[in-house]
Amino acid sequence: MAGVAVSPGKSPSFWQDRPTLVTGATGLLGGWLVPRLLSQGAEVVCLVRDWVPQSALISNGWLNRVKTVRGEIENQALLERALGEFEIDTVFHLAAQTIVGIANRNPVSTFAANIGGTWALLEASRRSPAVRQIVLASSDKAYGEHNGQPYKEDHPLQGRHPYDVSKSCADLLAQSYAATYGLPVAVTRCGNFFGGGDLNWNRLVPGTIRAILRGQRPVIRSDGRYVRDYFYIEDAAAAYMLLAEKLAAQRELRGQAFNFAHDTTMTVLELVEEILKRMDSSLTPVILNEAQSEILHQSLDAAKARQVLGWRPRFSLAEGLTRTISWYRDFLGAEPPQLQAVVGR
Repeated sequence: MAGVAVSPGKSPSFWQDRPTLVTGATGLLGGWLVPRLLSQGAEVVCLVRDWVPQSALISNGWLNRVKTVRGEIENQALLERALGEFEIDTVFHLAAQTIVGIANRNPVSTFAANIGGTWALLEASRRSPAVRQIVLASSDKAYGEHNGQPYKEDHPLQGRHPYDVSKSCADLLAQSYAATYGLPVAVTRCGNFFGGGDLNWNRLVPGTIRAILRGQRPVIRSDGRYVRDYFYIEDAAAAYMLLAEKLAAQRELRGQAFNFAHDTTMTVLELVEEILKRMDSSLTPVILNEAQSEILHQSLDAAKARQVLGWRPRFSLAEGLTRTISWYRDFLGAEPPQLQAVVGR
């Protein structure tokens, strides 16, 4: 992920020497956000729980350019120490258990990380006067089921399954801290991230690409009819930074949520077929129809982000897929054949 581009004409002055904490830095979004922050001169501090050598933060050497705090997001005392000792100005709260299937099997650990970790971070920030803006990662899953309607920011948050509930709760906690204490926090609700560096092979895009590169039929867990918004990761990293900049300048954004998406929805099967087409593969997917406790139709209306923040994605869905496939071709080019993986929804 070397060579992260800075948008043409965009001044780096906001981020220059700005002490910035990123939780969840070893995840997919962190792997793109951290180098982008570094490229604009930020003083980055990363909270790291587990050592993940394959993560972009470690494998690309970014860890050698940031300050690192080791520990769990649920540890409020640790967070207060980090925020205070590093005089953190801006916080990106990305840390979470992000896999729906794992949440269904392990709800308690998911609730502990996603809900308990969020209130620990918010309370630590409330007690740290240097913190001036917080961007908190929620999810389209926080909305729950809305009968196939595109989600808008004023729709109620009504998650029902463990992962969805954890994101609804975290989102509401952020809004509560903004309303009650004036905490300078804003919330992102994004579609399904995809892009190079995602090594969770049970996710749809990386798992499908890896299977095709191995000459194996990609496997879909669901019936293929689940509808999702897919959001390219470089656009996501840029959106997070833009929201932090706007939050610093506009107090009225405190407590507000913003949807970010390409406004292009696809079924799981359509996305797999698009990847097959772009990789010139004649393989056909295996459809297991085994998915449970997932929302059938999810799509986001990103009009508010466009109008209020002036946000626009740099890449179309097609361009994002092309860049993602190229990344995995390079990454997996020398990998020996292995057993077929079960991937996707």
